[in-house]
Amino acid sequence: MGNKNKTISFRVSQEKFETLREIAEERDLSLSAVFRDYVDLLVAHDGQVEVVPEHEISERAEASGGTSFPPKVEVPKSFVREHERLELEAEHLREQLEEHKRYVTKLRQELDEHEAGEEVIQLEDLDGEDDDEEDPSYRIGSSFDESI
Repeated sequence: MGNKNKTISFRVSQEKFETLREIAEERDLSLSAVFRDYVDLLVAHDGQVEVVPEHEISERAEASGGTSFPPKVEVPKSFVREHERLELEAEHLREQLEEHKRYVTKLRQELDEHEAGEEVIQLEDLDGEDDDEEDPSYRIGSSFDESI
């Protein structure tokens, strides 16, 4: 069964709506994105989210023992290095793909030029012709003694 998005509707006062719209415009987001982010945050933290005005953030951080907002997570250097390595590898593969595409395009152009001026003979067409040639046919493989 696939994931289906659901719609949540609720009412706010005109004043709060304007404030929310201003917040969204300041952050260059749609109003829907603001609500989606809030709902995602609410779900991720099991309903333990509180919306706090920006001027109160530093006050609350000092009161709670100096933790900063937004919370910071320390990432091991090995993870960062692996991420950078993968980024470089992905970039290299993209470059190789572009080079391959250019090569294929060049080959197609050459083929189109040759098709316009020359007749192409397919090997399959040669197999059925001239069965009574004087040249003996050869078979690749191991030789065996028929008297065994």
